[in-house]
Amino acid sequence: MADRTSTVSDSVQCPVCFKDFTPETINGHLDACLLSGAADSSPSNAAESGPPVKKPRISEPVNDSVSSSSSMAGTQSSSAVFALFQNKGKLDVGPDRGVALTSKQSPVSTLSKGTKRVLAEAGSGSAAMETPSGSNGETEKTSNHLSARTLFSLNKPLAEVLRPNTLEDYFGQNKAVGQQTLIRSLLESQEIPSLILWGPPGCGKTTLAHIIASRSKKKGSTRFVTLSATSASTNEVREVIKQAQNELRLCKRKTILFIDEIHRFNKSQQDTFLPHVECGTVTLIGATTENPSFQVNAALLSRCRVLVLEKLSVEAMGSILNRAVAALGIQIRGQGPTNSSYRDQTNGNEPNIYIEQKALDTISYLCDGDARTGLNSLQLAVQAQMKSPPLNQSTQDGFPQEILVTEEHIKEGLQRSHILYDKAGEEHYNCISALHKSMRGSHENASLYWLGRMLEGGEDPLYVARRLVRFASEDVGLADPSALPQAVSAFQACHFIGMPECEVILAQCAIYLSRAPKSVEIYQAYANVKACLRNHKGPLPPVPLHLRNAPTRLMKQLGYARGYKYNPAFKGPVEQDYLPEELRDIDFFTWTPSDP
Repeated sequence: MADRTSTVSDSVQCPVCFKDFTPETINGHLDACLLSGAADSSPSNAAESGPPVKKPRISEPVNDSVSSSSSMAGTQSSSAVFALFQNKGKLDVGPDRGVALTSKQSPVSTLSKGTKRVLAEAGSGSAAMETPSGSNGETEKTSNHLSARTLFSLNKPLAEVLRPNTLEDYFGQNKAVGQQTLIRSLLESQEIPSLILWGPPGCGKTTLAHIIASRSKKKGSTRFVTLSATSASTNEVREVIKQAQNELRLCKRKTILFIDEIHRFNKSQQDTFLPHVECGTVTLIGATTENPSFQVNAALLSRCRVLVLEKLSVEAMGSILNRAVAALGIQIRGQGPTNSSYRDQTNGNEPNIYIEQKALDTISYLCDGDARTGLNSLQLAVQAQMKSPPLNQSTQDGFPQEILVTEEHIKEGLQRSHILYDKAGEEHYNCISALHKSMRGSHENASLYWLGRMLEGGEDPLYVARRLVRFASEDVGLADPSALPQAVSAFQACHFIGMPECEVILAQCAIYLSRAPKSVEIYQAYANVKACLRNHKGPLPPVPLHLRNAPTRLMKQLGYARGYKYNPAFKGPVEQDYLPEELRDIDFFTWTPSDP
């Protein structure tokens, strides 16, 4: 045969059956070999087995009551464990957490692919099993909700547990991934370009990456690798890229590399991605809260599409919270018993949890567009009420039979102790620009607002004071000469007493400058001088001899200061040239610079 005539150096070994093949035939053999291996290991699932998957490397603990020699039990146990292993990034359900969640039956389709799997109580010794859809109505219904005990004992934040897996459950970013957007169509067609996800904390950058990963895993033609720039090293990145090259060469499978906080990589580390993104070895998805124009290499930025995610609106936060409430089986007070059968299904062992609509609205307004903060605050409020001493009759587990989360509970747990403000990032420059332009427009209310936004966010008061000193000359100028002493006095006072006492001083100065008449005459005139110097062709004109200083006899003999008219010695105006001959007729207050 033709493949046997190839030399040994040209042969490629199959990683499954370890036989040698030529490069022309290895791809076809791999497809058949992987599919046959999957069919042999799980005959019952051959009809629904999609892309080939790796064999599990973990083994199911063998129960004492089950014979270890039973190959049938071993096969079922291995497949069950592998199914749980596939969902390790989702909801962790231990032996003491009665039920897991189903994505198809739940009001929200996000509680992931670890679906309809019920773990028996600890000590029963039964392995994890998959419950067929429709085989047990009670199991399906109870898997729609997280139990109260599960909510109380979760070792993960609620924002992580309820992370969406589909774009249908992804709220608040219609401009970026809406129905009619280009990115949405690319995601649905699995033609994912290299992306830089830029947005504030909690807006859904990591969630969007997980949605892309979920869609890629379903199709099976793409690997998804996650790294964090806060902990990953350059060697780890190179290892991932090497694996991506092997996957693409042997299995024709692409690799999507998600780098969280990509701005933490320095310039040389970011250069590691350049050739591999350029040739398509990896599809890079980076997430950052910083402006990529400043924090990402220009060369890498040109190879990626920047996707701007906005801060979540109050309406979007409301949708996210309603989805979370439905998933947790929490009833909104006054809207009817939408989940009235839930307590009956748990035999009274779980409490009925209620929440006021005002409480949900308070979270939406106070979380500042941060979905992570909003969901975790909801979890904290419910946990706090479950842990408080029960006033009424309790269940056998010690929880109160009814729990009501009010607006006061939310405000107590979600105190707005800080304002989203980055003193070293883009928000710093955005706010100081807004303050400057508000004072220029004589809008004292807006000036106070932006000043407070900066100071309450932790800005250095001396930085603000220095900008006010600049404003006093740039925008007020000679229209009110006392503005500059006011600003300088404010700077000195801030230096003397510091925060928080100096905030009133800065507010007084900002209002004074806002109300003061404005004149940019000096600013424009000096800008014309700079333009004149930059645009001058040839050597700069020399200083006229009569304007030069003559401290020595030689300089006097050379004509320095000869003919200078000392102005105080004359009673009237003195006719004298002060500019070089080339510039005698120029008036920088009215002169318009020409292009060089």
